[in-house]
Amino acid sequence: MSQKFLVLLRVALGWLFFYAGITKVINPAWSAVGYLNSAKTLPGLYQWLASPDVLPFINFVNEWGLTLLGTSLIFGIFVRLSSVLGIILMLLYYIPILEFPKVGTHSYLVDEHIIYSLVLTLLASLQAGRIWGLDGKLSQKFNNFPKWLG
Repeated sequence: MSQKFLVLLRVALGWLFFYAGITKVINPAWSAVGYLNSAKTLPGLYQWLASPDVLPFINFVNEWGLTLLGTSLIFGIFVRLSSVLGIILMLLYYIPILEFPKVGTHSYLVDEHIIYSLVLTLLASLQAGRIWGLDGKLSQKFNNFPKWLG
């Protein structure tokens, strides 16, 4: 696979996640409560996540998780770790809109969350942060830079 294409894919997906997160961070009216309360699969779990005691934490993780995932991919730092955490986040977005075999109103089994998860899997498995990213710089500087991070 072309290294240029891999970097372009990493940065583009990073921008998508960063933008999705930062727009939530800067919008004081944003909340995940509507999404959580409309869950089709595991509604009890997602309604509990929307409860007043848990919702502030969920909103924080959602806003900053997306923002930091995007930042990680854009700069190519800790790409493996952030990709795994991003896959978990995407699956948490996927489950509540799944009405097997339909997902949301426009998909059949596979939607954008699955595609994002697959691309994150690709980026992690190819150590995409080491190609024109800070993971590459860190691995050169520190011989014992953990592979599971980047």
